[in-house]
Amino acid sequence: MANWLVKSEPFKYSWDQFVEDKITFWDGVRNYGARNNLKAMQKGDRVLFYHSNEGVEIVGIAKVVKEYYQDPTSMDDAWVVVDLKPVKKLKKSVPLQLVKQDPRLVNMDLVRLGRLSVQTVKEEEWQIIMELAGENK
Repeated sequence: MANWLVKSEPFKYSWDQFVEDKITFWDGVRNYGARNNLKAMQKGDRVLFYHSNEGVEIVGIAKVVKEYYQDPTSMDDAWVVVDLKPVKKLKKSVPLQLVKQDPRLVNMDLVRLGRLSVQTVKEEEWQIIMELAGENK
């Protein structure tokens, strides 16, 4: 099982909307690095849901429920989506500032590749995020 992080601007698609929808396809990715990450996702993988631009924090956990297929919002077959389902809202959101201040997360994609909308999360990074969110207690 792999871990990922997806970014969404809350005014476009928030965690609350995601929970209300119960499942969504993750569309609109137009960066080849992010697209390749979507293609690498497997059913059951864990996903951190990150609010970008406003909030700027990790707010919830989702999971991949369907592996990649053609993005229905694009006629270009280069672009794909995966289906995601919300699992739970974090006890405490984890602000980007806190992630950047934690020396254990200096190599996390969120710090190094800030603009990438779909990112990998190493297992040790996942555990640290869970600790910062109060989920390991």
